[in-house]
Formats: sequence, C-alpha cells, structure tokens
Amino acid sequence: MVMQARIVKRVNTMKKSQKTLQVGIATAIILGTIGWLAFSGYGANKSYYVTIAELGKMGDKAYHSNLRVEGFVKPGSIEQNGTHVTFVLNEFESHSPNAAKGREITVAYKGTEPPPDTFKDDAMALAEGTYGRDGVFHANTLQAKCASKYAPAGPNQPGAAPASPNTKTAANTPAGDQTAAR
Repeated sequence: MVMQARIVKRVNTMKKSQKTLQVGIATAIILGTIGWLAFSGYGANKSYYVTIAELGKMGDKAYHSNLRVEGFVKPGSIEQNGTHVTFVLNEFESHSPNAAKGREITVAYKGTEPPPDTFKDDAMALAEGTYGRDGVFHANTLQAKCASKYAPAGPNQPGAAPASPNTKTAANTPAGDQTAAR
C-alpha cells in the first residue's frame, strides 16, 4: 500500500511538471513572437528627420533609410496630376536673400490622397519617403503649412488685437484730417 502511494505520488508529480513545462514553452513562444513583431515593426516605421543639406552629406545611407525632409516649395515648381505631385523643395523661402544659394531637391509625391490645401508656392512642406539614386526624393506622405498663416498679424488683419480708441490710424481718421493721422 505504501508502495502504491509512492507510485501514484510520482505519477502526479510527473504530470504536474509536464504541464508546467508545456505552459512555460507556450508562454515563451508567445512572448518571443510579440517581441519579434514589436522589433520588426519599430524598424520598419522609423524615419530620420534631415534637412536638405544633411541629405546630401548622408552618402549611401540616404538610399537605404526612410527619411523626412523639410523645406520651402519653390514658386512655379508644382506640377500636379491628380494625387501625384512633383515639386522642388528649397532650404530657404524664395524671398530670403539666401534662396538663390539654397540647396534644392526634387520631390515626387505619389500618395493616395491629394496634397493638403496649404500646399502652395513658398509653403513649408514636410515630405516623408525615400531618396532615390536618381536624385529624386520619392514621398508617400506630404504635409504643408502656409508660412503667412503663422506670421504675426498686422493692425488691420483678422486675428489682430483691436486698436485702442486713443490710437488714430488711417482707417479711423476722417478724410479731411491729415494731421491727426501723422
């Protein structure tokens, strides 16, 4: 009887250790799969932010990386065909004295959505994609903001603080009173 009890006890212990081993292996497989998916997804979605000048200095790494490049849309360079747009980015705005010396890059955007409404000449644009050996930046995402939208408001522009009643401007001065406007 004692012998039977010992055998039953050993069999139960072996069953418990087998189940523990099976649960441990299943847990390790699940955690390993989750870790691999997280790591591979992180690497695929990673993109480097570079300026146009830095892009030229990256060498071969530029051709193998997902990049974000920011610059100003060169006036007159936008060629749009549906959702596909080709344009030139300059590192400086066109009215800047450095614009003529600024580095430029041609961008070919082939997205599923048309470019944003703020995408115009001299708008600041951010293109995300890859740099090709053909010297063209192939973008799949395009963002733009109008530089004039973020400029400080003048006294008679929307969003400006109202003029105080004691301040005389040309807008609130009678036509005949030229001395009050000076």
